[in-house]
Amino acid sequence: MSRRPSKRQRSSDHSVVRIWERELGQLPNRSFSNRFSASEHLLHRLGLHKKLQKHTGCVNTVSFNADGDILLSGSDDRQVILWDWDTATVKLSFDSGHCNNIFQAKFMPFSDDRSIVTSAADGQVRYSKILESGQVETCLLGIHQGQVHKLAIEPGSPFSFYTCGEDGVVKHFDLRTRVATNLFTCKEAKFNLVVYLNAIAVDPRNPGLLAVAGMDEYARVYDIRSYRSEGWYNYAEPVDHFCPAHLIGNGHVGITGLAFSEQSELLASYSDEFIYLFSPDMGMGANPPSSSETETEMRKTKKTQPQVYKEHSNRETVKGVGFFGPKCEYVVSGSDCGRIFIWRKKDGELLRAMEADKHVVNCVVSHPHMPLMSSSGIETDIKIWTPGGTEELTSPGTAKEASVSGNSRWFLFYDDEGDDHARGYYVEDDSDDEEEDEDDSDDDSSDDDVSAEEEGDSDVDVEIRKDNDEDDDGGKDDVVDRG
Repeated sequence: MSRRPSKRQRSSDHSVVRIWERELGQLPNRSFSNRFSASEHLLHRLGLHKKLQKHTGCVNTVSFNADGDILLSGSDDRQVILWDWDTATVKLSFDSGHCNNIFQAKFMPFSDDRSIVTSAADGQVRYSKILESGQVETCLLGIHQGQVHKLAIEPGSPFSFYTCGEDGVVKHFDLRTRVATNLFTCKEAKFNLVVYLNAIAVDPRNPGLLAVAGMDEYARVYDIRSYRSEGWYNYAEPVDHFCPAHLIGNGHVGITGLAFSEQSELLASYSDEFIYLFSPDMGMGANPPSSSETETEMRKTKKTQPQVYKEHSNRETVKGVGFFGPKCEYVVSGSDCGRIFIWRKKDGELLRAMEADKHVVNCVVSHPHMPLMSSSGIETDIKIWTPGGTEELTSPGTAKEASVSGNSRWFLFYDDEGDDHARGYYVEDDSDDEEEDEDDSDDDSSDDDVSAEEEGDSDVDVEIRKDNDEDDDGGKDDVVDRG
């Protein structure tokens, strides 16, 4: 009789061991698939698979369909493109009807990938329907009094979704009636001022909970079930607030991205700060305390602090944030330095810092079933990252940071031979100079290395160059604008 491997053996992350266990019938296929997809070995093998090139402006949004075979993108060129990402070919391209940059585009669930909703800098929320003939009908659903950076689909619904705008308003849309309903205007409690909103997310395990965030320190959660049921409580008031204790009362931070995990954890990316992960029990309730009250309460109760993810830079644009892995084992984000950062969720350890854009990476989205991801940013192309991709990428094991106060300042990335002049970048630092006086000799040597790189060490500089788009109308169909 064969013996089962010990618990210690089974906890190994080694992929070969997993395959051996599956072949012996000791690991179910689904468990094997999940563990293999979440393997750090696979994560460290992520490389550039394809570049998708047709947009002529910055690509602000990318998302996969439910099956994962089509990628949807929107851009400053106001075009919406459906891609066969594996072959880097355009399946369909059409004019969205927006009159300014597209910020978000998503497929509606269970629509055979024919229903697409978009939001943009013009404040419009639009609906595009792909007809059997190949034509595309577009119509205007509603308008915010300000830019609309994000929208959130109600999980499992082919008709219902939400938007938030810089006017602070949260709207609900129903495609059956094509009616936009103003749910509430987000306001801060102290002076009753409108909060300009950047991000919105729906809890996949509890679709009645909606989180929004913007130009202040709080991620607010609303229970909107009473919107449909006419319950006794006021759905226009938040039922919970989330914020790191040290940021309460900080008027210089805001939140650019939100995401819920499959475990109902809330991930928030702060501008000019870090990324934080909150479990549901970390909420501060409907009426959050002041900073001094919070510190006193924390000393008394020893309340658990949110997990923090550092070393990226989020200053220049409205960046999203998300999870990677079948059970959200990793946290992913773009950065002002043009890299994709990947952290282990449970302890915040930085595992990868991959070169992805010459300027800024704004979007990083995970495939719904496979261990791959897509990214986009200031460049006009979209990049697909898969295990075994052809592009050589850097990792935090070869990175040295001269300052860890606030966001990343100097990074030097070493080449395979260990030369420290391979690549450097600088993010402007507004902090006090007193920390820069420490280890002067180290700073001087770093400055010398970067100077050498700027003067002509381009032969070892890893760079993804921007290709010019061709004037190609392939894949572009007629659009009927009914807005």
